[in-house]
Amino acid sequence: MKEILIDLKKCLSCKSCEIACTVSHSNSGSIFGAVLEEKKSRPRIHVEAGEGASFPLQCRQCEDPKCVQACISGAMSKDTSTGLVVSNPDKCIGCWMCVMVCPFGAIAQDREDKSAVKCDRCAGLEEPACVRACPTRAIKFAEIDEFCKSTRKEYLSNFQFSEEGK
Repeated sequence: MKEILIDLKKCLSCKSCEIACTVSHSNSGSIFGAVLEEKKSRPRIHVEAGEGASFPLQCRQCEDPKCVQACISGAMSKDTSTGLVVSNPDKCIGCWMCVMVCPFGAIAQDREDKSAVKCDRCAGLEEPACVRACPTRAIKFAEIDEFCKSTRKEYLSNFQFSEEGK
């Protein structure tokens, strides 16, 4: 399964991913339409910055999701076919147990709808909106093995071998 993976060295904290996510989940699907909608869409990715680094954070689609275990209404569940943790806003009662137990702080509150908001990997799109929008390609949608291999290659390319040590 492909994962949303981050190259921290490339993130500029520009929040393009947040904007793209919000627009992708809006009724209009356009930035201008999203701004004018009565009920505003919320981003499912949050860029956190501090101490010289920034990190776009979204649901990590945990193997053993604490949010699903804590959800008393059954609104949070793990889709066995895709492996994604999904939230059903029609079942959500707004108790926020999922928010409290998420180890990453990746679940947000939609107080207007009294429901939890989390990354759904832009269901229906080939590639999540945050990945497409990232100007530095800090956000990737790839198999973990593929991502690790490219990271190792990049790491090795930083070495400068010299004849002196021989």
